[in-house]
Amino acid sequence: MDLKGKGFFIWKVKDCEGGDPQTITQAAKQAGFTHVLIKIADGAFPYNINRKTNEDFVLPVVNSLKTAGIQTWGWHYIYGDYPINEGNIAVQRVLDLNLDGYVIDAEGEYKEPGKNNAAVTFMKILRRDLSDLPIALSSYRFPSYHPQLPWKIFLEKCDYNMPQEYWEQAKNPLAQLSRTVREFQAISPFRPIIPTGPTYKAGSWVPSSQEINTFLSIAKKLNLPAVNFFSWDECRPAFPDLWRTISEFNWDQNPTSEKDITDLWISALNSKKPDEVIKLYSDYAVHITATRTIQGLNALRTWYQSFLTQLLPNGKFLLTGSSGFGNSRHLTWTCKSDTNEVLNGNDTFGLLGNKIAYHYSFFTAQ
Repeated sequence: MDLKGKGFFIWKVKDCEGGDPQTITQAAKQAGFTHVLIKIADGAFPYNINRKTNEDFVLPVVNSLKTAGIQTWGWHYIYGDYPINEGNIAVQRVLDLNLDGYVIDAEGEYKEPGKNNAAVTFMKILRRDLSDLPIALSSYRFPSYHPQLPWKIFLEKCDYNMPQEYWEQAKNPLAQLSRTVREFQAISPFRPIIPTGPTYKAGSWVPSSQEINTFLSIAKKLNLPAVNFFSWDECRPAFPDLWRTISEFNWDQNPTSEKDITDLWISALNSKKPDEVIKLYSDYAVHITATRTIQGLNALRTWYQSFLTQLLPNGKFLLTGSSGFGNSRHLTWTCKSDTNEVLNGNDTFGLLGNKIAYHYSFFTAQ
């Protein structure tokens, strides 16, 4: 199930509209949210549960939101000390609540020595018991600052990456979000990025409405599929101006009808005509694959002839994710052909005059 549009994290259900499912749903609908993410577990224990009566505060909210057509995901802060127990409670809560997706919140504890094995154990449980469920990772915005975190182990089993784009004590969401996308493009595996913006107070710092609007606008320009905010609990009662800015932002409005180079490339591949693909390249374009470097239109035409007629004959190409703006693009894609299938297409374009001047690609045909 694709995740697109605007969403909000809920930490404590009772602190959001008094915990009333209908009021939460109405507020989400009025704000144009496509999804809501609710905390369902902390470590090895369920969350948003009345410990005395075992009343589950999450279930009625989930039912109400889903009835209104709003995707409902659960998020879970994990520590890695008891990964089997954490994995089991994640599976139990997701299945009991019939959730649309699940978010792993892994932070400082997973930078401690020895936590790689815990991550492996935890992710095996998730993918064994929740094989068809969309899963996302929520963690730091700059992986270069946190190399100890087992990014690869988590992201290999995830469908989305939800970095916490909290520009605390700063005023530059454009620079920070752009850097986040660049850094995650540089590590493998790349997963579609759905950033989470801040709507809370940190000391004397609070993001401005202008900054929130910039964050939303840049996410759209970067071709990101969706955005989140954290958290409903604090934002709606304390910062109504931020809530209003998010609500009034029309995510579905397309500022231009012109197709992006990523869409044009996929369309050209689906035409099955090498000359249609070549039209998108500059005269001296360079294409780097895992096995060779190709330069110039004639060499590119020969390569695409083989690619489209021998490697992936009658291929049906699908764009699964794209990001970037200006002269840089990153995209992921799949293809099913008469003889082979590609599930991990991963390409980067460098543009010159709106044409592809540099192209790096990686894929496995099987």
